[in-house]
Amino acid sequence: MRNIEIDFLDEVPLSEQPVELVERKGIGHPDSICDGLAEAVSCGLSNYYLENVGHILHHNTDQVELVGGLSDPSYGNTEILKPIYILLSGRATNVFEKEKIPVGEIALSAAKEYLSDTFNYIDLEKGVVWDQKLGLGSTDLRDVFGRDGIPKSNDTSFGVSFAPFSLTEQLTYDTEKFINGDLKKTLPASGTDVKVMGVRFEHEITLTIANAFVCRHLEDWSDYEAKKGEMKEKVLDFISKKTDEKVVVEINTGDSAEHESGFICVTGTSAEMGDDGSVGRGNRANGLITPYRPMSLEATAGKNPVNHVGKIYNILSKKIADEIAEAGAKQVYVRLMSQIGKPIDKPLCASVQVIGDKSAEAEAKRITDHWLENVTQVTDWCAQGKIETF
Repeated sequence: MRNIEIDFLDEVPLSEQPVELVERKGIGHPDSICDGLAEAVSCGLSNYYLENVGHILHHNTDQVELVGGLSDPSYGNTEILKPIYILLSGRATNVFEKEKIPVGEIALSAAKEYLSDTFNYIDLEKGVVWDQKLGLGSTDLRDVFGRDGIPKSNDTSFGVSFAPFSLTEQLTYDTEKFINGDLKKTLPASGTDVKVMGVRFEHEITLTIANAFVCRHLEDWSDYEAKKGEMKEKVLDFISKKTDEKVVVEINTGDSAEHESGFICVTGTSAEMGDDGSVGRGNRANGLITPYRPMSLEATAGKNPVNHVGKIYNILSKKIADEIAEAGAKQVYVRLMSQIGKPIDKPLCASVQVIGDKSAEAEAKRITDHWLENVTQVTDWCAQGKIETF
């Protein structure tokens, strides 16, 4: 038996309340860069362990720090004055049956591959100083990790998620994906450092977008202004296909026409000079930062996908919430809490709160029980890079 509690809330869904706000940091934001690197290192280690040992060994690589470099962003410029510094740290098993495992080399290789695949204008050698300080995990946590049967929890912690997204949340999420996706095909001047802040007052939504523009694709201030205007038109056209509600879009509101000062970068990310980054300071596992919703402060990216519930439960709670919402609930909140050393398929508490018809109780419980029984699928999704963690 699992401790599953289904409660029905007598409250108004967020989408029907007068005010909401939500944020998404794009892949080129320094915090997201760290999240991406941490997850890439975990994935790289997991696959090395699987190929060479037969199963994933204990590791947690959710400690990545980025220290901004130095640049002189000017129109047409491609030069970086001082490289970005990236430190990969955390814990990883480096010996198995007396055979040494080159965890540092694996981590650096995975991190460089991720950066190369994701960013067009960051030079992996001249533009970045790489460092790694991966150590060995504690004896007790490695013992918990290695116990037989269903994996035993690495921590006493909780995961939380909700479904469905409100319109404001969905637009905030989708707009960043569009800017860092299809928009790049027609507007290469748009960089990867994007932040979208969505605010709704009653029925009017405002999306405030910060987007670093790439120097080499800009001729002068007028060209920057023109391309920013082009971006706004394309974003509004994208949004118009998703909703008839009024949506206001504002881009780079810190710009000054008087001083001809705009958000431009050599690499398309402020990591080159303006900002530092850390794992876990950005999007939650559902891809958003949601002050009007329950959130976990756990850094999902980089934690091991076998028994660290700080990762597994945040991913699993989203899966459970999504399916209950798809079954007809107006709103679902899922919270899963573990105890260290206990089987991850039997949390101390599985709390599901539903806004909707109480006839859905049995289905909500069935869905929750099903995914707890199949919790180890999360391990496969993460090792294969098939799941979003930030």
